[in-house]
Amino acid sequence: MNNNLFPNLLKPLDLGFTTLRNRTLMGSMHTGLEETKDGYNKMAKFFGERAKGGVGLIVTGGVAPNWEGWVKPFAGRMSNESHSKKHRVVTDAVHNEDGKICMQILHAGRYAYHPFSVSASNIKSPITPFSPRALTNSGVLSTINDYANSAYLAKMAGYDGVEIMGSEGYLINQFIVKHTNNRTDQWGGDYENRIKFPIEIVRKTREKVGKDFIIIYRLSMIDLIHDGSTWEEVVLLAKEIEKAGATIINSGIGWHEARIPTIATMVPRAAFSWVTQKLKGEINIPICTSNRINMPDVAEQVIASGHADMVSMARPFLADGFWVQKAQENRVDEINTCIACNQACLDHTFKNKLASCLVNPRACHETELEIKQSTKPKTLAVVGAGPAGLAFSTTAASRGHKVQLFEAASEIGGQFNMAKLIPGKEEFYETIRYFNKQIELTGVKLHLNTVFDNKILDNQQFDEVIIATGVVPRKLNIEGSNLPNVVSYIEALKGEKQIGKKVAVIGAGGIGFDVCEFLTHEGKSTTLDTQEWLKEWGIDPTNEVRGGIEGIKPVKPHSSREVVMLQRTKGKVGEKLGKTTGWIHRTTLKNKGVKTISGVEYIKIDGDGLHILRDKMPEIIKCDTIVVCAGQISLKELESITQAKGIKTHVIGGAFEAGELDAKKAIDQAVRLATFI
Repeated sequence: MNNNLFPNLLKPLDLGFTTLRNRTLMGSMHTGLEETKDGYNKMAKFFGERAKGGVGLIVTGGVAPNWEGWVKPFAGRMSNESHSKKHRVVTDAVHNEDGKICMQILHAGRYAYHPFSVSASNIKSPITPFSPRALTNSGVLSTINDYANSAYLAKMAGYDGVEIMGSEGYLINQFIVKHTNNRTDQWGGDYENRIKFPIEIVRKTREKVGKDFIIIYRLSMIDLIHDGSTWEEVVLLAKEIEKAGATIINSGIGWHEARIPTIATMVPRAAFSWVTQKLKGEINIPICTSNRINMPDVAEQVIASGHADMVSMARPFLADGFWVQKAQENRVDEINTCIACNQACLDHTFKNKLASCLVNPRACHETELEIKQSTKPKTLAVVGAGPAGLAFSTTAASRGHKVQLFEAASEIGGQFNMAKLIPGKEEFYETIRYFNKQIELTGVKLHLNTVFDNKILDNQQFDEVIIATGVVPRKLNIEGSNLPNVVSYIEALKGEKQIGKKVAVIGAGGIGFDVCEFLTHEGKSTTLDTQEWLKEWGIDPTNEVRGGIEGIKPVKPHSSREVVMLQRTKGKVGEKLGKTTGWIHRTTLKNKGVKTISGVEYIKIDGDGLHILRDKMPEIIKCDTIVVCAGQISLKELESITQAKGIKTHVIGGAFEAGELDAKKAIDQAVRLATFI
């Protein structure tokens, strides 16, 4: 095994009583597996595969220490022996692959989605519907004991340790800061009193589990909320947590209610590792950094430059369970990179759906989507090398089918080639790189610049044809829509048509927002420049002010274009955007001065501009250019041709259903078909 490329990342970490095989930590994620039928066996398969893939230390999703701490009713809980026994299949699966696993103990506090929530004080969260009950003194003491008991039960279940969730705005955080703690007893008031709660939890836990057991403490290192902790307070707490018996300090960045993105795709890679670096030298136990670290070279640089002793990556292990093994074997170009889209992971979690991954729909579905060799290999033609065609082709070929992939364009990627041009979406380049490599590895025969037609069908014999031809932009059908200043979103993004200084964008779905971002952005993408990105969002790059944001004004980006985005339906513009990222897109465009109008009817386009009706009143949007982002139509004309020849045909992706572009659905549909064809 050649570790020359990543010597720091792949170096073992000695914890005294045990050694981690490398410096990677699979961060905690709420997957929903615990609540599904046969959930623990599914968890065993999910975590076991990541252990086989080489992860140094795995941390489970949050498990409540008592029923009050549930994130939602009947979520994961570890408070009695019957709970403990169910987890044994999970820990056995990880240990069978020489891995190590910790259970995260998470008390939701006021972030709980149930009416029995509790907190330090009776202060309602802005992101949940219920007001919490303030814990009494005896309730605080009981909760501390519940944490310790939960850790002991985790040990009985075979876990190598626990992670105590003290960040992201959950219960422990709610005790630490004045933002959520207005108590006047021994658990409130001065900072020294407010941090007694986490210190006692760690102390009691260590007392209960003994010396040879990992205790990770997830410490909020920059709250990104008003009345958050100062850096001096963070350091003081870290030192006290070390004294209380923690083995590792893991970093938490921002509360869930913070109005600053921390893990979405527009956040620069390793954007917050500098925060962890500040803590190095202050304490003697290993420090783990987190957030937007998704490739081995980034992780290696973080550790080599002294920013941390370990790197925590959560979603990258959804995207590719064998991330570490590929890094060890210098097969980085084979890594299926997390693009931080949030669409199948966090968005699913907040909709009470089972988590997965846009680029890897097998994630959390390992027991139902097993990629096995086909007993009856077929000769398959796939038409269209967009996300659906690529996912199907490479999955089917990996099973032994003979696959020919036909693409009319000069490159693979389809609509991903549009997405990668948007400032803040540069990660889409990685997905295209991944599929290029998979085509090579699986033996897919790729035909670029090739229109699939009758001639190909007459000259070659295929058992089945898969139509993944995708979509084309829907044209505007009003008077003046054929004027030269009316352009499609593809023409705008590719620079095929000149765009004026005053622009009207028709359509406020995901594409409309992307086009507005593209048209208003000037200079280098801030996603590629951490310091500029910190300025844009009003984050103190030294983390000296309270919460990391107190008194820091965001630097609004300059745009020389005036852009108006319109939608037909009434209500909030962009309402159908991702639940966890929609607010970011709306904030970004607002800061760039993009005007939004909803509830409009498009009448005509002429030399005066775009004529609309708003509240039944005529209005003219004066503009140089109109960019049409009014949806797409499917391309599946081939279906009638192949069926006429008696060839079994499948239609997938955008060709199957256009609607708003949905790569998540397209890739999932493609992989499922390829798994069972």
